[in-house]
Amino acid sequence: MDNPHHDLYVNKPDGTSGLSGRIVLIMAVACGVSVANLYWAQPLLDTIARAFGTGTATAGLIVTFTQIGYAIGLIFIVPLGDLLERKRLIITISFFIFVSLVIAALSPSIHFFIAASLVVGVTSVVVQILVPFAASLALDHERGAVVGKVMSGTLLGILFARTLAGIISELAGWRAVFGFAAILILALTALLWRSLPKHRHPLDMSYPRLLSSIRHLVRTEPVLRTRSVYGALVFADFSVLWTSLTFLLAGAPYHFSDAIIGLFGLVGAAGAVMANVAGRLADRGHANRTTIVLLLLNLGAFLLMIPGTGHLFPVILGILMLDAGVQGTHITNQSEIYRLSPEARSRLTTVYMTSYFSGGAIGSATSAAIYSSHGWTGVCVLGMVYGATAILFWLLEQTKFRKRSPSGAGTAPLPS
Repeated sequence: MDNPHHDLYVNKPDGTSGLSGRIVLIMAVACGVSVANLYWAQPLLDTIARAFGTGTATAGLIVTFTQIGYAIGLIFIVPLGDLLERKRLIITISFFIFVSLVIAALSPSIHFFIAASLVVGVTSVVVQILVPFAASLALDHERGAVVGKVMSGTLLGILFARTLAGIISELAGWRAVFGFAAILILALTALLWRSLPKHRHPLDMSYPRLLSSIRHLVRTEPVLRTRSVYGALVFADFSVLWTSLTFLLAGAPYHFSDAIIGLFGLVGAAGAVMANVAGRLADRGHANRTTIVLLLLNLGAFLLMIPGTGHLFPVILGILMLDAGVQGTHITNQSEIYRLSPEARSRLTTVYMTSYFSGGAIGSATSAAIYSSHGWTGVCVLGMVYGATAILFWLLEQTKFRKRSPSGAGTAPLPS
């Protein structure tokens, strides 16, 4: 146990102790509400493009700049979770999310909206302070399961953000979506202020040294490097799908409204289920085998969705497969890296999530461009390229492992 908050722990029916379910639930809700800010715009891209009189490639930059902003926040804000008192840091950043959402709701032009999206991305990194916070509070035997539960909240936030965005836009216009998000984050800030425990690692380090130490983690932790590559490639796939899916469903032959497009987010609920399963499998030492199964799901999803221009069922099934594969891989990755260095969990998160969202930014940018030039089939081929690259990397890691002696759990990609 990293921090002795005895009132946060309860005895469970099986005779073990663990982190209070109430705290886990609050942190899961907080992660869901916070991460939703990255996804409100996705089902609205076609509507926003028409409102500002711009094309699909420009509208796709909304997603790209949100993810670039998120990467900036990961590099310069998330490491502060290892240095500052976490509760105060979380409350402060949450307030700035509120401000950035208000700015987004009032944007007078597409360029202003894209700039506001960048700020929304920077501030929404609070979720990446909450997740290692939960990992630090969790006991060793339950860490993967706790991370899985908290991340289930994150995944449900992603799914419901798309659905709610479509419904609210249909009823009150796209600007109301961001007004609603601002009110939601303000209520969350009040809840966190009342509920979170104070928590700080006794780390005596300046901010420049803190940032510099990130490079040391990258050099010395092979599991961190490996899992960061997996994260980048699977989130590239995730962004490839969700950036262009809106354009597919809004165009011929479907012509779906914002509300209907938003409902497609619920199809990905399998990802939330897989998060819990993947976390438990990681706790039991099966991370490596789980990873290859999940990567194959990602690749198969895009192969299945190729006929999507005329057939909706393969698209729905492909969304199920891809969300399960991506989110399961993500939880497995996080469960593995949080075992490495308890005092550096926020910096480990910075490395991993910077790679993750950099992959997402590349995926969304290339997806919008490919859709403009080669349509939905081109998008599916692009997703298969990222998926196949991840599988080839996994195979390369297995080959490298067989050529060296295992150095201990948590320090090499051991087959399991």
